Amino acid sequence: MRLSRFFIPILKENPKEAEIVSHRLMLRAGMIRQQSQGIYSWLPLGKKVLDKVNNIIREEQNRAGAIELSMPTLQSAELWQESGRYDAYGKEMLRIKDRQDRPMLYGPTNEEMITDIFRSSVKSYKDLPLNLYHIQLKFRDEIRPRFGTMRSREFMMKDAYSFDLTREGAEHSYNKMFTAYLRTFDRLGLRAIPMRADTGPIGGNLSHEFIILADTGESEVFCHKDFVNFDIPAENTDFDSVDGLKGIFDKWTSLYAATSEMHDEAAFNAIPEGERLSARGIEVGHIFYFGTKYSEPMGAKVQGPDGKEHFVHMGSYGIGPTRLVPAIIEASHDENGIIWPESVAPFDVVVINMKAGDEACDGTCELIYAALTKAGKDVLYDDTDDRAGTKFATADLIGVPYQIIAGPRAVANGEVEVKDRKTGARETMTIEAAINRFVA
Repeated sequence: MRLSRFFIPILKENPKEAEIVSHRLMLRAGMIRQQSQGIYSWLPLGKKVLDKVNNIIREEQNRAGAIELSMPTLQSAELWQESGRYDAYGKEMLRIKDRQDRPMLYGPTNEEMITDIFRSSVKSYKDLPLNLYHIQLKFRDEIRPRFGTMRSREFMMKDAYSFDLTREGAEHSYNKMFTAYLRTFDRLGLRAIPMRADTGPIGGNLSHEFIILADTGESEVFCHKDFVNFDIPAENTDFDSVDGLKGIFDKWTSLYAATSEMHDEAAFNAIPEGERLSARGIEVGHIFYFGTKYSEPMGAKVQGPDGKEHFVHMGSYGIGPTRLVPAIIEASHDENGIIWPESVAPFDVVVINMKAGDEACDGTCELIYAALTKAGKDVLYDDTDDRAGTKFATADLIGVPYQIIAGPRAVANGEVEVKDRKTGARETMTIEAAINRFVA
């Protein structure tokens, strides 16, 4: 992509409405634009990052055996009346009526709808276990939306729902998602700490939040310090191994963690003083096991091996991609801008032409741009006639992991400079070596 043809409305000044670093940098880098309170458009640069985040989430859900579908954003109130949550959910739910005066709602979550899909299609235990997920926009009318897409009213959610014949099977499904979440956040360049948590309006009695440590976080974290450096499950983890996944779950939970809402001081105090960690963090994922809370009132049952009908045991598992993007920025930035992990960066490398219009510089940049693009790299080519300082500021602000800088003097010697955005390290190398650095 040539920068001269890309839509990226950079802001030179810090927006007054931005209270935290991620909101400020997302606005300045032209990633998002506010349309109304708590509702944002994702502009091209932001959407590229969001899509890469979603792709990693999708890959790890598929690896764990979940199956993707797509459910509508608007839901019938009848389903929520069946479950008993329509009146209980509160003012966060946006309630509307269609032209036939039928009560509808803009879905804040999908337990009822997925249960309806399940009960109309699955009748036998032989079709279990089953885990269905989708990645979709949702709406919750937050009383105080703030921090940009960190706490917005309209947001994107990956929500998965598991169905099992027994509690034991449901716990294995829970451990699958627990393990998949650890892998997902690690691939996003984040260390997410799983915290024992309150189940809230979702219901149930087993729940974990996944927290990214950040000073701007709204959650308080109390846990063993080893949580920050614990081993992440490998790519070849056997998700069918009940004992293997239980072992992963037990290793994490044996160190004990709880959110501040649980007020479990005795458990935290049992950790030796030098091994305690108390900090603030951002919730980026939440998983629940709630048994038959929805299957019983909504009649979601299957015939078991004993010939009798059984209400299925369910769990739900959420990750907020539109919250993850600012969380990554909160965890990875400096005074010049964003520092993206390579896995989610909007571009792999930016080629900076220091003297657009100069035949040698133009030719070198075109050569590098073509070679890297042909090799499958996502390349941004700064072919603008801006001043050098502006070009460097833009590249640093948007956080592309590597910069290839082509100036007249270096090009005359058959060389370019390669800069690592994260470390700031610069290396002069031949043009061929620079190309091979990224395609080898």
